[in-house]
Amino acid sequence: MIKIFKNYLHNDFSWVPQQNPPHNHPAIAGKLLLPQEIPFSNQQIEQLLQQSILTKIESMESFAWGHRCRRCGNTKTYLFAKMPHASCQKECLYCRACIQMGRVMACEPFLYGSSSVQWPAYESPCSWSGELTVHQQKAADELTGLVKTGHGEKLIWAVCGAGKTEILFPAITAALHKGKRVCLATPRTDVVRELLPRFQKSFPDVNIQALYGDSPEKDGNASFIIATTHQLLRFARAFDVMIIDEVDAFPFHNDPSLHYASERAAKPVSAIIYLTATPRKKQKKRVRSKDLPAVFIPKRFHGHPLPVPKLKLAPTLHRCLKNNQLPPKLLHHISTQQSTPRQLLLFLPSIKRAEEIAASLKKLNYEVQAVHAEDSQRAEKITAFRNKEYRVLVTTTILERGVTFPSVDVFVIDAGHVVFDEAALVQIAGRAGRSPDDPTGEVVFYHIGKTDEMLDAISSIQYMNRLGRKL
Repeated sequence: MIKIFKNYLHNDFSWVPQQNPPHNHPAIAGKLLLPQEIPFSNQQIEQLLQQSILTKIESMESFAWGHRCRRCGNTKTYLFAKMPHASCQKECLYCRACIQMGRVMACEPFLYGSSSVQWPAYESPCSWSGELTVHQQKAADELTGLVKTGHGEKLIWAVCGAGKTEILFPAITAALHKGKRVCLATPRTDVVRELLPRFQKSFPDVNIQALYGDSPEKDGNASFIIATTHQLLRFARAFDVMIIDEVDAFPFHNDPSLHYASERAAKPVSAIIYLTATPRKKQKKRVRSKDLPAVFIPKRFHGHPLPVPKLKLAPTLHRCLKNNQLPPKLLHHISTQQSTPRQLLLFLPSIKRAEEIAASLKKLNYEVQAVHAEDSQRAEKITAFRNKEYRVLVTTTILERGVTFPSVDVFVIDAGHVVFDEAALVQIAGRAGRSPDDPTGEVVFYHIGKTDEMLDAISSIQYMNRLGRKL
């Protein structure tokens, strides 16, 4: 069972059937779905219910003090409402917390599909021919041992650029070889898009599906799923191996419904793996108390240290930003940076600011694009930037983690803004120097006054570098 967030909710999943009959319907295996989401006819659904392959589950739990939605775990009274429902001809309770995934009505049960499907056992699923470093190999061996045991949890605490994805390859290989079902969940859609082609290249014969809000694939019937953590709201007791990447990232770290869904999606006996470069206080506390086994990797895979951010004071920054401009000294820095071989990532604290500054730089004839969470073209823009079709990418914290560019400098504009906490600043700095061909990218925090978050981020990076030198 997942324990990192166990104090948020006292979960009881005894309502999830534990011993359902085996079947060959992977499209519903381990799924908790609304009736209209089941990909079968009404007659087929009735047959599956009679065979106990599908089970009706009440959508709401009722207590003396209120209700709980069985999909997202919501218990907050103000996030429930009532509306007339055609099936029962009366006003029924529904959950507003997860309504974006379809309305959950108290009078309409979920249908739960048995997870007892025989998944394919791959003889040699991984074709990756690279070599792991000594520290990567140590972590990979521990994860492989955990997967073979089939029960327990482990945290991989590795610096940005340590090669966490490659560390997973041996463990996932061991799981797929034994016919186990694997889920790699991450909070950000962009990270899912980034990971899918990497795993498809390294596991060419394995059916791998990516699930996110607007993903072209919707079935979720593969033995290896890469998904946003929101997609776990549709799974229950589905996975033998649950990998949660970037456990400290927004929105996962502060959303109880995603913790609830993650705990429920793993089978009662399963291997749980957490990945992070910037663990939160709760995770560090569990590691210190030896409640959570951890492997620490303070060195990047290419052996070079993390770039230490520089602090640059820009007293007129806020006044310039209000006029949709950047201070002259900052513009001069961008101009000189353009004479280097590296591309430039500019981080702004909001979508509005990112779009304004990108427009301002375009007027100055820079090759620039802006990307953010609401940009429907962001995947194409990121690919174009990676292909060096333009020099400058202006972005928000949407690209603070999980994406890799071979040779970039990073400027954080208004680094003292509240959205740039210590974890975000460390992750943003980690975008630079990721390639062994260019391991020393420049990272600059532009600010109107130093903050504890900036100083703590620099101290954290320096601490990692000191540990790396010792190794």
